[in-house]
Amino acid sequence: MSRIARAQTYPSRPVRIVVGVPPGGAPDIIARLIAQGLSERLGQQFFVENRPGAGTNIAIEAVVRAPPDGHTLLQFGPSSAINVTLYKRLNFNFTHDIAPIASIVRIPMVMLVNPSLPAKTVPEFIAYAKANPGKVSMASTGVGSPPHMTGEMFKMMADIELVHVPYRGGTAVVADLIGGQVQVLFLGAETIEHIRSGKLRAIAVTTTTRLDLLPDIPTVGEFLPGFEASVWFGIGAPRNTPPDVIEKLNKEINAALADPKLRARLAELDGTVLAGSPTDFGKLIADETEKWGNVIRALNIKAE
Repeated sequence: MSRIARAQTYPSRPVRIVVGVPPGGAPDIIARLIAQGLSERLGQQFFVENRPGAGTNIAIEAVVRAPPDGHTLLQFGPSSAINVTLYKRLNFNFTHDIAPIASIVRIPMVMLVNPSLPAKTVPEFIAYAKANPGKVSMASTGVGSPPHMTGEMFKMMADIELVHVPYRGGTAVVADLIGGQVQVLFLGAETIEHIRSGKLRAIAVTTTTRLDLLPDIPTVGEFLPGFEASVWFGIGAPRNTPPDVIEKLNKEINAALADPKLRARLAELDGTVLAGSPTDFGKLIADETEKWGNVIRALNIKAE
């Protein structure tokens, strides 16, 4: 009886969704869309609390230490899976201390080069990099970020040398790629207008299938079999959050994701809805943690 009563009364007060990035970017927008959908469905306010810093580790620790009652949630993505191996000393065990609730969306990345680079395909880029070892610079949005790790996996699988140039955030890095200060970057399809205008050249997409937005651009995996990288987001809660609360949140998040208006807003961010069970999301997290852990260990990548 107590289990049924708890599920019926949850949430009993406003619920915060902690996000490890500043306001304004895609992760923040996605969290606010989910918060709005849950507020409408559950009759309590779900609000976003931005806790940026330390590669999202500050936000994770805040949620790990919160009461496990479903009133403090975490939105997270691949950075959290990457950090499991990248950071040697953390005050929490992410895969143990955060319970998966529901995945939300998957967003592809695009391999972009400056048009002055004499490489129009992945094989041509690999050949150029091998002919110019240590002279091709690969930009990213920071050490351990998904664009960085995607580039490192590409380097490893293609057996080439690229000089990593980390930036803080995406605006400056795109400007420098357009200006020719760096030569290659893996980033989301938010650069589509620069691609269409010819300021940047897209030579591949990182997902296993081609993008509707760029149907003529092949996947990296067409040349490097097994290559896959993408940005994904989902919701978790502190360990020991009651199973019935997790089940209720999963059900309501999946229902919100079925709303055509929400799906359209996610599509504007180049996202594909990634609905599923807590178990499905847990497997995604485990697979991503293993994949990026292998890359970090193989290349001895260090957090800065």
